Amino acid sequence: MTHEPVRPITYAAAGVDVEAGDRAVELMKASVSAATRPEVLGGLGGFAGLFDASALGRMARPVLATSTDGVGTKVAIARALDKHDTIGFDLVGMVVDDLVVCGAEPLFLTDYIATGKVVPERIAAIVGGIAAACAEAGVALVGGETAEHPGLLAPDEYDLAGAATGVVEYAELLGPQRVRPGDVVVALASSGLHSNGYSLVRRVVDAARWPLEGHVEELGRTLGEELLEPTRVYTRPLLDLIRTEGVDVHALSHVTGGGLAANLARVLPPGTLATLDRSTWRPPPIFGTVARLGRVPRVDLERTLNMGVGFVAVLPQAHADRAIEVSVAHGIPAWVLGQVAREEDRAARGSADADLVQGAKGVDGGAVRLVGEHAA
Repeated sequence: MTHEPVRPITYAAAGVDVEAGDRAVELMKASVSAATRPEVLGGLGGFAGLFDASALGRMARPVLATSTDGVGTKVAIARALDKHDTIGFDLVGMVVDDLVVCGAEPLFLTDYIATGKVVPERIAAIVGGIAAACAEAGVALVGGETAEHPGLLAPDEYDLAGAATGVVEYAELLGPQRVRPGDVVVALASSGLHSNGYSLVRRVVDAARWPLEGHVEELGRTLGEELLEPTRVYTRPLLDLIRTEGVDVHALSHVTGGGLAANLARVLPPGTLATLDRSTWRPPPIFGTVARLGRVPRVDLERTLNMGVGFVAVLPQAHADRAIEVSVAHGIPAWVLGQVAREEDRAARGSADADLVQGAKGVDGGAVRLVGEHAA
């Protein structure tokens, strides 16, 4: 084998621009500095984020909670519209709101962005959105990583993920162990599609050949603006709800992939059945638009999209009105969605009920049935 002489190959020639990465860090410094907490030690640029955990020593039995997630194919919409300053809300919402489900207060988050080419302004816009969402949630953004992957991703391609840690007193853990027959289910409205089901939504839009820039009358804005609507971040409103005197929250569920019924079933104890009434709410227009354009069966819609319900709380019936007041005070519409009862006929009902979900995602939880029709 002969070796042809080659010119020196630099890292930049291989497709990685270290200086661009440094410029991105400089651009994001101001936004990241706003997403902090008093417990954060050090600043941006260290090998690890530092968080003073001494306050946990004052807790009787502190339990750490952790969660990780990404945004999914919604990033394709951000890329198509070249708008990257809101996708961070989707990331933060998907990660930190999972922690609140067990009653934990999220403390800090780290992010990871992989891209084909570091464009400093684009990376700074993404991180700026992450930082703004962290500040809204009261979570510290203590670190992150931007990785340039030339040859693996196209220059305009990127994906992002995050991980967060929170804490809750053991005695205050929320979940199936607290739920009782007679409890009611209170719904907290979503801001739209949030960050789930975009593989279905994008397939429908592509099949219909609807341009993202086109105005859609029933949506009151362009299709792209609707699809890029940020995920609602529920952390502070839910922590406020949990801490409200006279409200005993038994369980919370974040309505993400799998839809309303499947995610609620995960936080119900075996032997219980929650019956949810569709007539109690009207899904936002985007859900009907997706259904109509793609002729998507209702069972697929409900087991893929949130249908306008982003979170649910399970609590005693006597506490429902106060819980709704707290949510509305935070600007989030809320209403009684249904009730939990003992499931008396599990063996008799069989498995042909398309409106019923039993457990989900490996959890042998309760059952959830949707009944009725949505308000016209």
